[in-house]
Amino acid sequence: MPLILRAAALASLLVAVPAFAQDEPAPADAPIAVVRAAPANKGIDPQELDGDSLMIGLGVGAVPSYEGSNDTAISIVPGLRGRVSGINFSLRGNRFFADIIPTKGGPGWDIQAGPMIQANFNRHVNIIDAQVKKLPKRKIAVEAGGFVGLGKQGVFTSDYDKLAVTVSYVHDIAGVHDSYVITPALDYGTPLSTGAFFGLNLSADYAGNGYGATYFSVNAAESVASGLPVFTAGKGWKDWTIAPYALVSLTGDLTHGLGVLGTVSYRRMLDDFAASPVTSIAGSRSQWSGMIGLAYTF
Repeated sequence: MPLILRAAALASLLVAVPAFAQDEPAPADAPIAVVRAAPANKGIDPQELDGDSLMIGLGVGAVPSYEGSNDTAISIVPGLRGRVSGINFSLRGNRFFADIIPTKGGPGWDIQAGPMIQANFNRHVNIIDAQVKKLPKRKIAVEAGGFVGLGKQGVFTSDYDKLAVTVSYVHDIAGVHDSYVITPALDYGTPLSTGAFFGLNLSADYAGNGYGATYFSVNAAESVASGLPVFTAGKGWKDWTIAPYALVSLTGDLTHGLGVLGTVSYRRMLDDFAASPVTSIAGSRSQWSGMIGLAYTF
């Protein structure tokens, strides 16, 4: 039977495509690879497969030009994922995180926890809408925090699928919105064969008062300049997101060589964040994103 190892490290780069967008704040997903499944290959040393690894990737993403926009911007998406002594770490576009609890391959429970930091480029560059362009440009927020999670490998289809539940918290440390975002997420992934992997991620974002005020409020002076009505946004549930993703190995082996990965993401803006004129008038509460790229596992 196949071993539970690290093949889905490639797929872990694309669980939530908005994380790659330079203008889109990154929602948390299952922060570490959702499953590590190796093909049935008796010539592969299990200790090698479950040991240290490195994967690099590069993709092209199509994302909303700002959070709440109905215009699309194109972003280049770099990625890096590694495993050293059972510690997983990952760079996905504008976000870095690490699971500092060592993980072994095999069916069973997996506790996840660690730090994360990300850059929020929302309304900083690539603004297309004429009215939103007349609003003040926002500086780049630096959001730092951490995540905790619990995963179970061997759930529905075989010993090799995995279900994970995580919660992350980040707070702006650059003084831009000086607020927080809390993100619960549910992620499921399963290998379809020795050369293909499929997953689905569900998440939601709860944002603080400062976040709403910075990115979704419009004061009187801004209303005169842009033509958008005055609006005051507060804290609350900002959005929910669903994102299926897939990986196909070009070598037939998910654990080594070159692979093609892709995802489509749908995000629905909620409450004040949907009612804000930057969304309801200048944009849309329905947010579509997509990404396709190449990744190589060493």
